[in-house]
Amino acid sequence: MALPRSILALAAGCFGIGTTEFVVMGLLPDVARDLNVDIPQAGLLVTGYAVGVVIGAPILAILTARLPRKGALLGLMGVFMLGNLFCALAPTYELMLAARVFTAFAHAAFMGIGAVVAADLAPPHQRAQAMSLTMAGLTVANVLGVPGGTAFGQAFGWRFTFVAVAIIGAIAAIAIAFMVPRMPTLKAKSLLGEFAVLKKPQVALGMGMSALAAASMFSVYTYITPILTGVTGISAASVTYVLVVFGVGLTVGNLLGGRLADWKLMPSLNGLFLALACLLALFTVTAGNPITAIATMIVWGVISFAVVAPLQMHVVNEAKGAPNMVSVLNHAGFNIGCASGAALGGLPIAHGFGLSTIPWVGAGVAFIAFAVSLFSLYLGKRQGRHETVYPDVESVPAE
Repeated sequence: MALPRSILALAAGCFGIGTTEFVVMGLLPDVARDLNVDIPQAGLLVTGYAVGVVIGAPILAILTARLPRKGALLGLMGVFMLGNLFCALAPTYELMLAARVFTAFAHAAFMGIGAVVAADLAPPHQRAQAMSLTMAGLTVANVLGVPGGTAFGQAFGWRFTFVAVAIIGAIAAIAIAFMVPRMPTLKAKSLLGEFAVLKKPQVALGMGMSALAAASMFSVYTYITPILTGVTGISAASVTYVLVVFGVGLTVGNLLGGRLADWKLMPSLNGLFLALACLLALFTVTAGNPITAIATMIVWGVISFAVVAPLQMHVVNEAKGAPNMVSVLNHAGFNIGCASGAALGGLPIAHGFGLSTIPWVGAGVAFIAFAVSLFSLYLGKRQGRHETVYPDVESVPAE
């Protein structure tokens, strides 16, 4: 059975969010020069966005908890559009940083609520695939949106890139308004009741696995350019093409993960985390040759994002009564993992080890995630469940 076309509207919103998050990396020299700051200061525009995601997640989770879901998504796209327009018009570095943080507030809430809405729109046996299709907007942004936005900004000025991203947000909002149906509103608990789901062991374990998955990936990905140029011997000009191929792997893995989650959720997670640990360990050897390095990166991209939909599905399954809240906070946990992974990946360099040893860090974190997933599976069996089933959503009359 085909998934509803309305899910593509949600994916369009995720595409815009993914583009605005990462496109500034390719525009840093232009932004720094225009705002009269150095490159490290301009780099804080990336960090500030991540901080905004983490801070904004609980705030927006509370503010949107009792709103109609379609209305909440449209409101969040409005925040996204305004934030990008503020970025385009910011006359000073300080205001640009504030605009980036403001824009990031919509990130976790939109992706979290969007994932739950997508799952609710899909047939029961395709809920995880619907989530993965929504998240595909994020991975496609890395393949098309970021390099396209960078090229656009270099040709016409970086401010026009943010205007273009705001237009993408407007298109996504129009698509949501016309394509996403009015849906039942989730029966809201008290705020304390909703946050109480975080005490559930399976929810905490799921969010921990999401953070570990992100830390494993970004501990290596943050330093992939110096690894490819310094260890593999690929020219700096060719790195962009390798990263595009890696992005294709992320997209394929994201869609594959949805199918695996609909088939066997926790066993799939176990196998993926173990495969990820082994592959990153292997990367310490294959990184020395361009052909084996690129082949390893393709598989790494597939496995790294194949865990995303199963993890999102797992926490939503376990958070009965508060799926929106937990789905939003899970995205914040993923961004915490991104930031901590970058710090962890720098440890071998700081202690005098070579660039080729960095993948060992990612492999170690992935193995910890594998151990956590095994414990989660064991805990589920102790509770008498051999596989997680998506719960029926309690609802009140339609919006």
